[in-house]
Amino acid sequence: MQAPPSRLIDLRLGVLMAIIVVAALTRLIPHPPNFTPIAAIGLFGGAYLTRRWMAFAAPLGAMFVSDLVLGLHSGMWVVYGAMAVAVGLGFLLRQNRSAGRVLGATLAGTLSFFVLTNLAVWAFSGMYPRTPEGLVACYVAALPFLQNSLAGDLTFALALFGGFHLAQQHFAWLRDPVPAAA
Repeated sequence: MQAPPSRLIDLRLGVLMAIIVVAALTRLIPHPPNFTPIAAIGLFGGAYLTRRWMAFAAPLGAMFVSDLVLGLHSGMWVVYGAMAVAVGLGFLLRQNRSAGRVLGATLAGTLSFFVLTNLAVWAFSGMYPRTPEGLVACYVAALPFLQNSLAGDLTFALALFGGFHLAQQHFAWLRDPVPAAA
């Protein structure tokens, strides 16, 4: 199979980057707490951006730009770390982006975000005693946010993966530039 011209690869990359930036900017629109595209953006970047460094840099950079508007905070490192985990999960989707695999990766991304960010709240915020009971209380108090995170991640994963899949059906130049290995 002949490789596509580099200008088509560059155009495809530009579309992917624009999708990630637009999704990150949706954080600036009023929304329920934790109903954001964070994990979905990480998954999408990991699944579609062919250069690993770019798969991390694009979603994390887009998040940083939106955080400059929303405000920086001391727990950002945990949020960005959880997003990096989602990018890693996206790498697992590169060869097979079936609906079931995207769903599984989205659920794993949501749960890893929940576990990591609330562990950090328990460990560093001083809001909960650093005891097993305090850890349980922290996770129980965060359950309403988990519900919103899951709804947001599923919504944005469907929009990103489903929308790009549909676009690939109509525009051949958006399809993967390098065929998947057998």
